[in-house]
Amino acid sequence: MPAANPGIPDPAANAVDSLPTADFFGFESLLSERERLKLQELREFLAAEIAPFATEWWNNAEFPAHILPKLAALELSAPAQRGYSHLFAGLVIAEITRVDTSIATFFLVHHDLFVESLYGFGSDEQKSRLLDDAANLRTTGAFALTEPEHGSDVAGGMETRARRVSGSTGAADGGDVWVLNGAKRWIGNGTFCDYMLVWARDEADGAIRGFIVDATLPGVGRSRIENKIALRTVQNADIVFRDVRVPEADRFAGIGSFEDTNELLRGSRIMVAWQAVGQQLAAFDVARQHAVERQQFGRPLAKFQLIQQQLVTMLGNAVASMGMMVRIAQLQQEGKADMAQVALAKSYTSARMRETVAMGRSILGGNGIVSDFRMAKIFVDAEAIYTYEGSFEINTLIVGRAVTGVSAIV
Repeated sequence: MPAANPGIPDPAANAVDSLPTADFFGFESLLSERERLKLQELREFLAAEIAPFATEWWNNAEFPAHILPKLAALELSAPAQRGYSHLFAGLVIAEITRVDTSIATFFLVHHDLFVESLYGFGSDEQKSRLLDDAANLRTTGAFALTEPEHGSDVAGGMETRARRVSGSTGAADGGDVWVLNGAKRWIGNGTFCDYMLVWARDEADGAIRGFIVDATLPGVGRSRIENKIALRTVQNADIVFRDVRVPEADRFAGIGSFEDTNELLRGSRIMVAWQAVGQQLAAFDVARQHAVERQQFGRPLAKFQLIQQQLVTMLGNAVASMGMMVRIAQLQQEGKADMAQVALAKSYTSARMRETVAMGRSILGGNGIVSDFRMAKIFVDAEAIYTYEGSFEINTLIVGRAVTGVSAIV
């Protein structure tokens, strides 16, 4: 059993326990009692099962598969499908991120993309066959959209192809199959997942189709992306499809165009914006504790005016970001959150996050560049959040198009 990380606060001796939390405006009070109790249960799990070991997993670029049964036991898969509010679902992602961004990313990819896709677009047969195991983490899923040469422009530039072959005996049901060829990149959970939701262009009509692909099928090649400086625990993969035969029964019945994909991406973009909130909460937690406990010139860092100014700026950024996301959650609850509003939330919160984690890293001085004290990990993991689910620039241009009526993207 690895030793507790020196950057993790010891609750028994925490000098800041009596001080206000980073939820300075008390947004959690908007949750129901049931949700507040569940959030506390999640926090206790994270403190016991994730926090003491997260830095070691990150340093070694190892995914802790052994925690999945315990994570599943929390029964937090796709919270909105279990009767929880969208605000609670967002705070779940923020809280997991607050402790470890990589585990939050795994959770988001599996539950908010793969499992939610089954709920939203799977046929009754697909749900019956796959949903229970996926929701309870007996199987794991990935979302294979981004390609080696296409990220922001994947909607129009997708090169992975699907060709329908009729009457093939290669299908499990003796019917039609689809033959997939192409490549995907940056696929979270891609090295170990059991299934992946693969997006490909239909050779017959150019439409975007979705397929539930068994990752063990012949022709599926997977390799881990090495040498990452962020989200090192996340197992991102390069995936190659060479004449992979997928039964018609595993085509996602509810997907008919890229607009359907956008429904999923809007939800995942919201969750990544919640990750930007969680990163700021983490940075504030670590920086404030360091400032209160670290002695320089015979007094705590917290007694220096410039340190207080930075901490207050970090807090303001976190509170403003959380406030924006609370409103997004309310709009989701009403079925009114549109892509431009979500894009503004993602771009704004990620920009504030970048500023916040940089201040936190500065407050820790030299200790801010080693993972032992958590802040270095928070700092570099933020760079991944800044980029994925729509880069800052692309999300900004989505909002610009909405407010001017003119597209500057293409």
